[in-house]
Order: sequence, then C-alpha cells, then structure tokens
Amino acid sequence: MSDGTAALAPHEIALLRGGPRAAVTVAVVALYLRGAMEPGPPGLLWAVPEDAPGGLEEAVGSALRRPVRFRRLVRDPEVRLAVAEMRIPLAEAGLLRWPFLGPTRGARREVEALRVRHPLPARRYGLSDDDKLLAVALHDEAALRVLMPRFAVRAGLLPRAEAADARGSSPSWGYGGAASLCGGGDGGGSG
Repeated sequence: MSDGTAALAPHEIALLRGGPRAAVTVAVVALYLRGAMEPGPPGLLWAVPEDAPGGLEEAVGSALRRPVRFRRLVRDPEVRLAVAEMRIPLAEAGLLRWPFLGPTRGARREVEALRVRHPLPARRYGLSDDDKLLAVALHDEAALRVLMPRFAVRAGLLPRAEAADARGSSPSWGYGGAASLCGGGDGGGSG
C-alpha cells in the first residue's frame, strides 16, 4: 500500500476507519482473544491480570482492573491518552491531517481498499486471531456479529436485541400487551 497502511496494527486501522471507539473495540477484542479480558455481568468488562503489550492494549487492560462499561472505558483518561499517542505516528506518516487529526483522503481510500481485499467473513470458524482482529478493525459491528456475537453483546460492544413477540413484531407493553404475549387474557383488560 502506497500510504503506509500495510504495516499498521488492527487498532490503528480501526482508528483510521472509525475513530477512537473503533480502536478501543479492537483492543478489547485483542485482550479477549488472548484470554486477558472477560465480560462480567451484562455490559461490564474486566481484565484478567497479565502483562499486556504497551500502548492501547496496556491502557485498556489497566482501565479494566475494575469492572467498567465500554462507554466509560472509551472515556478513561489513560485510554484517551493512549489513543492520542497512537495518532502521532499516523499523522507523521501522512494518514491523519492536522490540526483535527481526521483521516486523510488517501488513508480513507487505503482503508476502503483493505475492506475490499478482506471482506466480512461468512463464518467464525477457521480464522486466526489476527484475521479476526483485522475483520473487526475493518467491519466493526458486522464482524462482531459474525465472529463473537455472545461476547460482543455481554461486553456491551453490541446493543442488546429487543424481544419480539411470536409474530416477529415488537412487543407492545401498553395496556393488555403483557397478557397477550404470555398467552393469557384477551388483551382487553376486561374483568
């Protein structure tokens, strides 16, 4: 790749594609694939004690010493500092423009070319951890749904699906709605 995106780590590619939240998502998935992070109670993350490699993964692992929600993790000062430090070499390589540090047109083209060369996997089996990280970096939520849906929902990386009734429509929780979903009553509330 002409602009230097060939040598980038998945979290750097994610930063160029989707910003800090995408980069932190890739770091969380990397820690999970190594067994260094587990989802806790629904929506909470925490790290298993281990020495993480430097940079963003180390900052994320440090922030996860206590259970935390993903939204708070992205806003953690140590994680934000690691993301800011990640941007410096990307800007020096001409992949981020000054002063707002958004991706350059060339960087966006290169990331899109990577997405074309590495389409969304159709199934989760048979992929290496590196392939999974690259898929998450390039395809974000779509890749999480294919590769690790239970983990992603439990960890708060994907929104929880709303329950639907047997007909496939959203439940109506208004007057009489619960009785009709439970199979009892006429839904009219007469009595």
